[in-house]
Amino acid sequence: MQSVQNGAITLETESFGSPDHPAILLVMGATTSKLGWPEALCEALAASGHYVIRFDHRDTGRSTSRPFGTTADTVEDLVTDVLAIAHAYKLTRYHLVGMSLGGFITQMIATEPPPELASITLIAAEPLGWDGAELPTLPPEFFAHFGGLADLDWSNREDVIAFLVEIQRLSTGKAPFDPALARADVERLLDYAPSVPSMFNHASLTTARDWTGAYKRIAVPTLVIHGKLDPLLPLPNGEALAHHIPHAKLTVLANTGHELPAHAFPTLLTALTTHVRENG
Repeated sequence: MQSVQNGAITLETESFGSPDHPAILLVMGATTSKLGWPEALCEALAASGHYVIRFDHRDTGRSTSRPFGTTADTVEDLVTDVLAIAHAYKLTRYHLVGMSLGGFITQMIATEPPPELASITLIAAEPLGWDGAELPTLPPEFFAHFGGLADLDWSNREDVIAFLVEIQRLSTGKAPFDPALARADVERLLDYAPSVPSMFNHASLTTARDWTGAYKRIAVPTLVIHGKLDPLLPLPNGEALAHHIPHAKLTVLANTGHELPAHAFPTLLTALTTHVRENG
């Protein structure tokens, strides 16, 4: 564990493997702490010869968390968090892997890449500043579920568990869903994070700049990984990224939604480790 300071924000980080190996910095999606990157996946990447770093976004896990509804952060603020972590770890060359909002953040960094950035991988992501034909996005039932956030009794653990498990079910979509496994993940989160409601501050994130067409400016080596059954950012989003970013490669995860299920690890690991090796 290592705490990294970015101005007034403290970011909780964790590493796996040897610092002498190629570095992979993992950037998770909205409302999600480092626990969103399964430990088994991080350990497998480390065992394959990589130095893996995951972290809690601000307002998640054990990073600085402000009361729900009291922040006015931008996505660009989260970009500075990622760069602060890369600097604190003294990474002279590293590979960024971003999932969902983390993929948005990763694209922002890649439009004006620091010299240390070797490659990016975008998992379950949408194009930054998309200006083409309309792409499918969040389904109505997802917004309907989040409409209940205002009435959620955070002092009732069972109610909170049910609310968060339903988010996982909606994220899985038509892919296989294990409610017992989802509940265990939620229980782990509740035991880990001192202020769980704070993670929903991410719902009010805005962008400070006009990023229209920004995905077209990405020139670093890019791998796109997308679940075939992703219900939140459906596959055409990943296909658009792979088509418009020069020389990008696309890996589709079968029977996978907006998630990182264990059954997808072999395909994901092969694609990611090959990408890192080719651009090391």
